[in-house]
Amino acid sequence: MEHAFDLDPEASLVARVEGELVGLGNLGLRGPDAWVGGVGIVPAHRGTGLGEALMRGLMAEAGARGVERLRLEVIVENTAAVRLYEKLAFAHVRDVEVWSLDGHVAQSKHSPSPAALEEAHAWVRARRQGREPWQRADATITRLGDLDPPPQGLLVDGGAAVLRSAAGRVNLLQLAGDARAVLEAVCGRGEPVSLLNLPTDDPAAAAFREVGGAVVVRQHEMVLELPAA
Repeated sequence: MEHAFDLDPEASLVARVEGELVGLGNLGLRGPDAWVGGVGIVPAHRGTGLGEALMRGLMAEAGARGVERLRLEVIVENTAAVRLYEKLAFAHVRDVEVWSLDGHVAQSKHSPSPAALEEAHAWVRARRQGREPWQRADATITRLGDLDPPPQGLLVDGGAAVLRSAAGRVNLLQLAGDARAVLEAVCGRGEPVSLLNLPTDDPAAAAFREVGGAVVVRQHEMVLELPAA
């Protein structure tokens, strides 16, 4: 996560109570944008204000580094965290979902064409309909290229995708065009498929549903506009 999502250890924080580590807050930095890559407090110290203190600390760290927008996702059912972020003036942007597919699609008619990562990624960039979430952004694709295995490109008739296969699972990073055709081609690999933080209004959500996919987690995506330094 530190490498792929640009988490900055120098900007991230931990919480201590009498010397004991009881919480952490991760901050990712990419120019004018920052991302809260997880905030957590151990159960025994929840409800004591440490979560808010960590968040305010991350906001200060981001501001000190010239960040203009601080983004995060929060699980819909985590109402206490949602209330905290609203208190801190984070605004709701959209809802996003984590999709999972077991890798078997009946009567698949689509097979992938050989494609370089750069070719498939360019196809997606030219046709995408909205901003990618932090975990699947173009900067993440670039960073994942340094890791083993690196992302791969996939082209089908009317669609394209960037994906990464690891530990027996295909992680769809970006896709555009005919999402149903892309999913059928990806499922031809015989591995489970997942896609992180797909906006609920993205056409690919309907395609996942059509081929038997399931929503694992739904989150609110939120953003805080920081004042200029």
